[in-house]
Amino acid sequence: MCMKCNKITVRRYPNNPILGPDKANPWEAQAVFNGCPIKDKNGYHLLYRALSFKEKHEDQTMELSTIGYVHSDDGYSFADKRVQLIKPEKEWEKYGCEDPRVTKIDDKYYITYTALSDFPHTPEGIKIAVAVTKDFKTIESKHQVTHFNSKAMAIFPERINGKIIAIFTMNTDVPPVRIMIAEFDKPEQMWDKKYWDKWEENIDSHTLHFQRSLEDHIEIGAPPIKTKDGWLLMYSYIQNYKTGQPTFGIETVLLDLENPTHVTGRSIEPLIKPEEIYEQYGVIPRIAFPSGLLLEGDELRLYYGAADTVCAVATLSLKELLSFIKLKDCEEYVSDNTTPVAFERFEGNPIIEPTHNGNWESKYTLNPTAILDEEKIHIIYRAQDDNDTSVMGYATTEDGFHLTERLDEPIYVPRIPEEMREEPGFSGCEDARITKIKDRFYMCYTAYNGHGPARVAFTSLNEDDFRARKWKNWTVPIMISPEGMDDKNACLMSEKINGKYAFFHRLKHTIWLDFVEDLSFEHGRTLGGRSVMCSRPDSWDSEKVGIAGPPIKVGNEWLLIYHALSAHDGQYRLGAAMFDLENGELTARLDYPILEPKADYENKGLRPGTVFSCGSVLKGDDLYVYYGGADEVVCVATLEFKCLVDALEEQKSR
Repeated sequence: MCMKCNKITVRRYPNNPILGPDKANPWEAQAVFNGCPIKDKNGYHLLYRALSFKEKHEDQTMELSTIGYVHSDDGYSFADKRVQLIKPEKEWEKYGCEDPRVTKIDDKYYITYTALSDFPHTPEGIKIAVAVTKDFKTIESKHQVTHFNSKAMAIFPERINGKIIAIFTMNTDVPPVRIMIAEFDKPEQMWDKKYWDKWEENIDSHTLHFQRSLEDHIEIGAPPIKTKDGWLLMYSYIQNYKTGQPTFGIETVLLDLENPTHVTGRSIEPLIKPEEIYEQYGVIPRIAFPSGLLLEGDELRLYYGAADTVCAVATLSLKELLSFIKLKDCEEYVSDNTTPVAFERFEGNPIIEPTHNGNWESKYTLNPTAILDEEKIHIIYRAQDDNDTSVMGYATTEDGFHLTERLDEPIYVPRIPEEMREEPGFSGCEDARITKIKDRFYMCYTAYNGHGPARVAFTSLNEDDFRARKWKNWTVPIMISPEGMDDKNACLMSEKINGKYAFFHRLKHTIWLDFVEDLSFEHGRTLGGRSVMCSRPDSWDSEKVGIAGPPIKVGNEWLLIYHALSAHDGQYRLGAAMFDLENGELTARLDYPILEPKADYENKGLRPGTVFSCGSVLKGDDLYVYYGGADEVVCVATLEFKCLVDALEEQKSR
């Protein structure tokens, strides 16, 4: 079958599946799937996961996973004798060996796999192991690799800057899941616990971010292959993983040849989704999981598991794939005869960093809002502790760059059920936007309890209390966004529009505008309105858009800094737009971003490749934008305000 993924043609092998269960062998009688091939002078070697029917194993009656091996002369027909190559022998793999991936290092083959040490399986018992062989006949040694919940490790096929590089999935069974990179000087470091203990001390610096939503799940698929444009990696992207109705798909990403933590391209939709009968029906229906890649000239062979029951293969053109997924430089979005404007980073960034001392802001400090009051810039930033509970911290600056004060205690903490959870995990009060109207400060923020969708909360504090730092006098927050809908990135405008209060907020990945008569939100009133700005599928802001901070009035219009997530590379950038709010119209929007993640502190952290702002301040002739770098630190950048306004006015004339 030929399938079109936007501009990419994917052809399933007409004789799929290429390998299925063999009832003559009890160890692979129920399923044979997730095959990983490797080619050498002796032909094609396929390692695969085999599943038995329920049998007595150790002290349990269970379906047992082991790893099989079969040889082929062409990579399609696997008629040779199958061998059970890896089976439980050690305590740390006592209840199963799953999903092999194979890479040759020097003169040995290293087969990484998921080792299961308990039954019923728990997150603590799911780890990565490696087996070593020279000939696929005898296993020389087996080792436990990780000592934390993890699976799906793939080793790069050659050293990078002298290092052996592995990429794998961490916290697969205790979300949020992470894609991680590890570097080894020699193979033996892979199973050295001292190495991993040190590696865990700075876990965020090893993280890659491919997810488009925390509701989605991701697992590394096939070992990467080297192309002229970068390392090509296939992975499993599972949308709506937490909803009970997951959608499995195979996606791809391109990583820099010298620095594989840097994404240089990615697909924006699945290359393969479960559509054929053998993908739709099986042990676990509707699954297509990438497990191997081979390159034959321009033909890219993608091996994958179907319905957790059989092995299949599809082909596509490497040239076509690379041309589709390779990222544009943002400069390419600049129109001819246009001189782009951009924020200039403060050379002393970051200006706020986590304390790493176990307190309320130990883990992350990020996504600040800011407001000018009494000639002083007040910065309210999100802070997370080691349990991932978000609260709000406070700092001030007089020159816009250097802090004059940073409080030791948070100024705002979770108080209501919508922002509290009993167990550790992401929750709390996130990403505030602050506005002042007359003598009162109003704050919108994201309330999240770790269970339902995020919602917009609304609170306020009078001017005297704000200046006297009577933080306990914040009003009890009210939920102003619809229940059951993921809504965030909200702010109240600093003055009424046509006699009504105006709010921006984000629904369905777009920016919405709504007007309300008063701020009580009584009788079940919640934010709605209509969408006024959407993503642009073929541009840098292709996945979703949301406001940064509250907009700034310019004449009769309002200038908005906004953030956008790219579907092409998963990076957050900042852009600029102009609105006529009286008519609810977008009047101008720059084609290009005005701040994108380039600095080291924007690419190493919880979410590499992120600049995310919740506030800016106009001080003198300059606009100061305060933003989170990599979801870990607080930074500032400036731009002459008139230059930005002129660029937007020029955009109108086109």
